[in-house]
Amino acid sequence: MKSLILILVIFSMVPPAFTQNRPRARELGVIVGVLPPGPLNAITDVGGVLVGHTTLVRGDTVRTGVTAILPHGGNLFREKVPGAVFVGNGFGKLAGSTQVNELGEIETPILLTSTLSVPRTADFLIDYMLSLPGNEDVQSINPLVAETNDGYLNDIRGRHVSRDDVFAAIKSAKDGAVTEGSVGAGTGTVAFGFKGGIGTSSRKLPQSLGGFTVGVLVQTNFGGVLTINGAPVGRELGRYYLKDELAQPANTPDGSVIIVIATDAPLDARNLSRLAARAMMGLARTGAAGSNGSGDYAIAFSTSPDVRIKPLNQSERNTPRNVKTLANDAISPLFLAVIEATEEAIYNSLFRANTTSGRGHTVEALPLDRTVEILRKHGLIGPNR
Repeated sequence: MKSLILILVIFSMVPPAFTQNRPRARELGVIVGVLPPGPLNAITDVGGVLVGHTTLVRGDTVRTGVTAILPHGGNLFREKVPGAVFVGNGFGKLAGSTQVNELGEIETPILLTSTLSVPRTADFLIDYMLSLPGNEDVQSINPLVAETNDGYLNDIRGRHVSRDDVFAAIKSAKDGAVTEGSVGAGTGTVAFGFKGGIGTSSRKLPQSLGGFTVGVLVQTNFGGVLTINGAPVGRELGRYYLKDELAQPANTPDGSVIIVIATDAPLDARNLSRLAARAMMGLARTGAAGSNGSGDYAIAFSTSPDVRIKPLNQSERNTPRNVKTLANDAISPLFLAVIEATEEAIYNSLFRANTTSGRGHTVEALPLDRTVEILRKHGLIGPNR
């Protein structure tokens, strides 16, 4: 109950500009790729995946938060999922990545937050995991916490994320539609010189290709030359990397993007790493610059019961595991699915975000009317949109 009260208090402080309803990209006629989305066009189309946010908006300086992605609603330490972390550019503070790639397992919720809040958030995540029934004897936890730098709009040095905030994000995680834009870990982020944030999308393969679902959630805070379905939107809007010799500080290419990928396809850690690598192709389609100071990471996991990793007793530890996974030859359609879902999730993070002010700065939301005009001019959406 305390966590629920905290969530209500936090959101009661959110100004109207943070809660106004803006359409998603697909609602304005932006159709990305050839594969169909899932029913919600969200990471939660992958069965069992839950998403929660804690949004912190206080005074004129705090614009930050936490976003939690749970591969399933049970005790992740006792029922781990196979996972992998792919590094596009390693300028970041992604806690827990080395053990994930060493063992191929994810044993905690995946948390996204602000750069300087990673250590505290990881500590609070450990608190949460140790408190779960069944973990009374646990002496090692590998918290998986990723970040982007929201210091342009947020008092990042204040490290405002608290234990209650972390617990609230995890405990509020749910299935169904995912709140996007200027929420959770995306409250204070900037992408392509416009307001970034949280975005999500999914793709559903036909039954002839396995019928699997791939879902993606992104935290966008990076720069480049915004491109939507191939149209030079950033250039035509006059806001992009290197314009006016970097005279606009809000449009630096530095920042970060975190891409979280879920699938119900039975993939092992090796093929999840390959899947995560393809997310960078979706990122590139949006015009990302991949700069020196941008931490570009993809975290992938499978929810399939066939590859779930459960505790073994002493006798079982010395016998081979019987695990059913997809063959390499079946992976290519999933690669396309993650490319398309990543691209659309990034667009949704921009389309859904709202103009935000903080620390004496204002970052405008992507102007949707002008964006639609540009896309219509290039023949990328119909005349009635």
